Amino acid sequence: MSGIGGHQSHIRFSDDWITPPSVIAALGVFSFDPCPSSIQKSGYLGMRCWDYGTDALVQDWPKNDRIWLNPPYNKGLGLWLAKLADHGDGIALIFARTETKDFFDQVWGKADGIKFLRGRLTFLLPSGVKPSGNSGAPSCLVAYGENNLDALVASRDLGGVVVRGWKI
Repeated sequence: MSGIGGHQSHIRFSDDWITPPSVIAALGVFSFDPCPSSIQKSGYLGMRCWDYGTDALVQDWPKNDRIWLNPPYNKGLGLWLAKLADHGDGIALIFARTETKDFFDQVWGKADGIKFLRGRLTFLLPSGVKPSGNSGAPSCLVAYGENNLDALVASRDLGGVVVRGWKI
């Protein structure tokens, strides 16, 4: 799809990408990642995780854990965001497609804050190598829980934060 309403990327389609570790590190310590890449194992950046390919949408996420979520989009973004919103303690990294149904249903009105990232991220390939291009779209961090809103505010170098309609 192309044109004004289209979303396109020059990077081959895959749900197996590694978040730049500097992004996660800027947000503090997370205890669980329900959607690790194929090369991530428990202990990656201090987080526990299930095996790659485990259907995290049907699992009970660990209570009292702070969740890092870079979800695969193959099952629908709204399902992932709804699960994190219900959990109530975590940050999701998603594309900043603010006009979509998923964004309206699961972010606007539910999230404690949103950080719109400066520039476009370059995710790593499962091999750990940087691809030749970036993600192809702007990204944002969506915080559920006051402690996660505080983490967005504290990570000033990453971009700007919107809290209940106010930009910080």
